[in-house]
Amino acid sequence: MRERLLICTDLDRTLIPNGVAEESPEARTWFHKLVALPEIVLAYVTGRDQRLVMEAVEEYELPLPAFLLGDVGSTIYACTGWNWEAWEAWETHIAPDWGGCSHAQLVLLLQDLPSLQLQEESRQNTHKLSYSVSLGVNHRKLMEAMERRLLAEGVRASLIWSIDEPAAVGLLDVLPARATKRHAIEFLMEQQGIGLADTVFAGDSGNDLPVLVSPIPAILVRNASTEIRLEAQRLANKAGTASTLYLARGGFCGMNGNYAAGILEGLVHYHPALTARLESE
Repeated sequence: MRERLLICTDLDRTLIPNGVAEESPEARTWFHKLVALPEIVLAYVTGRDQRLVMEAVEEYELPLPAFLLGDVGSTIYACTGWNWEAWEAWETHIAPDWGGCSHAQLVLLLQDLPSLQLQEESRQNTHKLSYSVSLGVNHRKLMEAMERRLLAEGVRASLIWSIDEPAAVGLLDVLPARATKRHAIEFLMEQQGIGLADTVFAGDSGNDLPVLVSPIPAILVRNASTEIRLEAQRLANKAGTASTLYLARGGFCGMNGNYAAGILEGLVHYHPALTARLESE
């Protein structure tokens, strides 16, 4: 094994088994065992904010992370036990992308687009503007219209589309251009001196695509939708990163490849020595 291995994982329907697919009963127990290894650095990369991540850790008995990359990558926290401190350097890094516009000003700029429904206040923050969108809306055309309007105001933004499957609604986040999950992970890697060969990401949904199709070694858990699976493969082939995208299929230690089982399966694909490390603990 390497000196350090950075494991970055999404939460909902990736590590957290809150989708329709079945969880392998021992998967999270094995995940706990894995991240307890001294060489592992665990980071949660999620659309949840700090409070909701803390609630999930308690509700689903998840291991405490070393870092939280929350709010779809627009916040970063360094975590020591339950003491989670925001990285001001990250906010300073991403803030210029909005060209001096505040969250409130961007709301006003986009308020007349009828397809956008502003999400509740708890899902907003200084550098994250979050909307709900009906699945019947052509989200690609909507995003193109938003991008034109934002660029005209000097705003450099990332528009991140995903689907909340249980609620059957689209989710559309407006972030600073450098505030995606991928950019947050790359910032963390740089700050911690950890390279691509020592980093693995796991995800399941649309807002994970920027990482899944990047050069960062990535895992798409088996319970991801067929649409996301096909899109991830298409984009990875286009970007030339198919070799760093692993599609979990089940079978590792008799598990089904869903949720934590898929994370474990992908990790041993990239780092086979982990199997021996786990068995020796």
